[in-house]
Amino acid sequence: MTFSSDTTAPASITLTAIEARVLATLMEKARTVPDSYPLSLNTLMLGCNQKSSRDPVMELTEAEIATALDTLMPLSLVRASSGSRVARYEHNFQRGVGVPEQSAVVLGLLMLRGPQTAGELRLNAERWYRFADISSVEGFLEELQDRSSEKGGPLVIKLPRASGAREQRWAHLLCGPVDANALATSGRSADSQLSGNNTAERIDRLEAELISLRQTVQRLCAELGVTPPEEPNPN
Repeated sequence: MTFSSDTTAPASITLTAIEARVLATLMEKARTVPDSYPLSLNTLMLGCNQKSSRDPVMELTEAEIATALDTLMPLSLVRASSGSRVARYEHNFQRGVGVPEQSAVVLGLLMLRGPQTAGELRLNAERWYRFADISSVEGFLEELQDRSSEKGGPLVIKLPRASGAREQRWAHLLCGPVDANALATSGRSADSQLSGNNTAERIDRLEAELISLRQTVQRLCAELGVTPPEEPNPN
């Protein structure tokens, strides 16, 4: 697949799983905790390593995330913001990949939560973007699946129906080709994914509030001219 850059010719790349997690976490936090965005390296690590709304769950170190950022920034997919004593990072996904907001939301959710049905994507996107209905989600998925080679080729694939599942799921191709049959076989049914959604969303809100509170403390310390407390390392 081909990603466009603001200053260089388009280059064909494939993201690693860590790069995809870092990029998608920035995309999520930009929409769910805008007051705490852009993110510091430590806050970004906390978001990447969340236990809820992540598939698979990861335990990334700051060094691994920093390496991913160093790869994503020259591709114009991530930018470092200025004006703060602590380096902060923001995504540039829509412009870097060349997709509209709705498609970016779908891809971000697939990177964070793994393969999902159109119905699951619509439900999980509530805090990112409100799709009118499932058919609207399906329309953007089909556009991403039918993306021309001139634009970089398909960015999603529709998986075979899993045993016991009512609907087919979709997977992203930002990390390269996938084994569609293996994903369909190993995937959970739509009903089992939806059953835990309410608990996961509550945990998401609490984590978002914690990040926002930490950001507020840092800003108050900066205004008062005092050194902010060290952020705890979850490891």
